[in-house]
Amino acid sequence: MKRILREPLLHFLLLGTVIFAVYGLVSKRGSDDPAKIVISAGQVAAMAEGFARTWRRPPTREEIEGLIRDRVQEEVYCREAIALGLDKDDTVIRRRLRQKMEFVSDDIAALAEPTDEELSTYLKAHAETFGVQRQFTFSQVYLNPERHGENLARDTGQLLAQLQQAGDRADVSELGDSFLLEHKFQSLPASEVVKQFGEKFAAKLGELSPGQWHGPVESGYGVHLVWITERTEAGTAQTLRSHHRARGTAERKNSRDKVK
Repeated sequence: MKRILREPLLHFLLLGTVIFAVYGLVSKRGSDDPAKIVISAGQVAAMAEGFARTWRRPPTREEIEGLIRDRVQEEVYCREAIALGLDKDDTVIRRRLRQKMEFVSDDIAALAEPTDEELSTYLKAHAETFGVQRQFTFSQVYLNPERHGENLARDTGQLLAQLQQAGDRADVSELGDSFLLEHKFQSLPASEVVKQFGEKFAAKLGELSPGQWHGPVESGYGVHLVWITERTEAGTAQTLRSHHRARGTAERKNSRDKVK
């Protein structure tokens, strides 16, 4: 037994155990010390990077020291505020925490890319949202029934003949009567046509062939002579996957902007 106690290896093991225990105790006390504030090299680098982005130049040594002092002061105030319970039942703080959690959850959700089958099912369930309306690109010349009176049919016929001769080169802004709306419309959805001209006018546009002048086409305002440049038929959106990715990217960007 005495021989074992005299072994240098045993002394080494015992000494190592004591050193390890003392180091662990000191480290634990140091990490739990509320009076100790540690600003890591990574935090200093992040502050310097933020300074450079704002001022478009790296900070000087004095400016770095000022940033560190501000960070320490901020940490002191935060610890004291938490110790006093100032973070409890604070609407602004709760809203900020919610924004951060939404940011984290959005990033997690973005990792689960939906399959084509899932997207197809979602598209069918939300057909109205992703459906493409019928769209019209057209020009129109307006005639006011009150101004033309009994000569409306004659004036409409004469103007239609003039337009048919000019074709798509006609300067519609110089023809017809003054009108509240535009003379030319680009890719106007059918719902907007109804909203601006009425259902009767919109229904008639769907019957007219592109590439020639037609009329008279009645609306709630009076009569119109119309040139259809292009008509895109209604259908189902075929770009749901790209829409999903673009929407996800935009939502994540908005979340990041809120957190910043």
